[in-house]
Amino acid sequence: MASSALISDTESWKDLRAHVEEINKTHLRDLMNNNNRCQSMMVEFDGILIDYSRQRATLDTLNKLFSLAEAARVKEKIIRMFNGEHINSTENRSVLHVALRAPRDAVINSDGKNVVPEVWHVLDKIRDFSERVRSGAWVGATGKTLKDVVAVGIGGSFLGPLFVHTALQTEAEASECARGRQLRFLANVDPIDVARNITGLNPETTLVVVVSKTFTTAETMLNARTMREWISSALGPLAVAKHMVAVSTNLKLVEQFGIDPNNAFAFWDWVGGRYSVCSAVGVLPLSLQYGFSIVEKFLKGASSVDQHFLSAPFEKNIPVLLGLLSVWNVSFLGYPARAILPYSQALEKLAPHIQQVSMESNGKGVSIDGVPLPYQTGEIDFGEPGTNGQHSFYQLIHQGRVIPCDFIGVVKSQQPIYLKDEVVNNHDELMSNFFAQPDALAYGKTPEQLQKENIPEHLVSHKTFSGNRPSLSILLPSLNAYNIGQLLAIYEHRVAVQGFVWCINSFDQWGVELGKSLATQVRKQLHASRKKGESVEGFNFSTKTLITRYLEASADVPSDPSTLLPNI
Repeated sequence: MASSALISDTESWKDLRAHVEEINKTHLRDLMNNNNRCQSMMVEFDGILIDYSRQRATLDTLNKLFSLAEAARVKEKIIRMFNGEHINSTENRSVLHVALRAPRDAVINSDGKNVVPEVWHVLDKIRDFSERVRSGAWVGATGKTLKDVVAVGIGGSFLGPLFVHTALQTEAEASECARGRQLRFLANVDPIDVARNITGLNPETTLVVVVSKTFTTAETMLNARTMREWISSALGPLAVAKHMVAVSTNLKLVEQFGIDPNNAFAFWDWVGGRYSVCSAVGVLPLSLQYGFSIVEKFLKGASSVDQHFLSAPFEKNIPVLLGLLSVWNVSFLGYPARAILPYSQALEKLAPHIQQVSMESNGKGVSIDGVPLPYQTGEIDFGEPGTNGQHSFYQLIHQGRVIPCDFIGVVKSQQPIYLKDEVVNNHDELMSNFFAQPDALAYGKTPEQLQKENIPEHLVSHKTFSGNRPSLSILLPSLNAYNIGQLLAIYEHRVAVQGFVWCINSFDQWGVELGKSLATQVRKQLHASRKKGESVEGFNFSTKTLITRYLEASADVPSDPSTLLPNI
């Protein structure tokens, strides 16, 4: 039975509510003048420096947030997660993505069984298979080396691996290991995505990795069948076993599909899709592209932050601090969005991945006990690499809505360029903006300053910046596989902390089910209308009109994918 107790009923929550009035009397211009405050709001771990001094918070705010964390039993919940307890109560599952990157000798139990040996059994299998493919010991049906990989999956089976792949592409060691190879991701059921992914590829040199835990995900399996048709039409149906492998637990359906079940790589129900990049979902395609040794460094980086998250005191615990500050911004200061702004083009797919990790995890309207919440949870996450974003949406961030920002910088560029006679090198130019933008948001510019600059009076209000806009800065020493793993784990655990405080289940996603259920009804109607000429029935007037127009306008479009594939 649902409990009526909510975190908003606690004295710690009410104390923070009252504290907002005090914070509203301050301005970051003044808060930033307190060097002791700023120094205490910097945390360093394993080469990463976090500066949250530009948050609209005082040391008193932090103490009140720590009291809130205690009231929400955050430490207890972290320990329960690492101990494999079924903290995903609505699905009765453990939440153990930390086990995916645990050292080989670690002990992490789920239902009384140490899962780490199973994890490493799969990792060893991936290491062996990827090395055979990369070395040419495993070849395609015609004897050619498989140098091109298409990973077929959607949601967490796509966004996380794509983020890591994009981040590694221009890293010196990783790019050297990937020389002569291609990795592409097919996610959208839109046939355009199929066309883009197979354009320029030769079926003889292509390996397809189908990622679906149950091997029943509608979009993924339609794309998988499309890729199977592409291979079969060129090389014959027997070639499928040489050119397609699976990441799945449903070995029966894998075999029925035509894939050798020995070439299926397992993962477990205690791994949520959006947290699965460190499982075979991400490790297999990334190892095929870069080699297992590179991916293992990525796993070690994530594991380093896992241990920090578990053991560090909250005052120095990066994911805990960032999670608590996000709760402060959302639930108390009333800022519903967050901009993720990496000053590295290699991190261009970070924001889309964190969109899913954060918004699918914490976009909830009831507590973990099923009680409707009287407060907002979750954040609207978006972002773009600097300096591109500065020429896109920073106008709104500086003079429109207040949106807390995460600025992410890298000390050493993956691809440094030095031009003679330039004032600074390319990376210094990029980082100049990384350092300047947080101060511009914090300090702003007053009418008095503008008047001293002799700005025409009619432009003063247009050029005034209110400032007092919160941000935090994350400075990475470099952007190698290890650092990428660290960054991923920081954001994963930050999201968990927010959910722990809000007392929601950050590890289910019932909100995605209704639309899929209704799509099944539409799919049946489209089939009945196209194959049997049946009229559109059972929908409201609006939907019926739209479906009917779609059917009428697309009546002459061939529906058999085999009629299209040879032309791509």
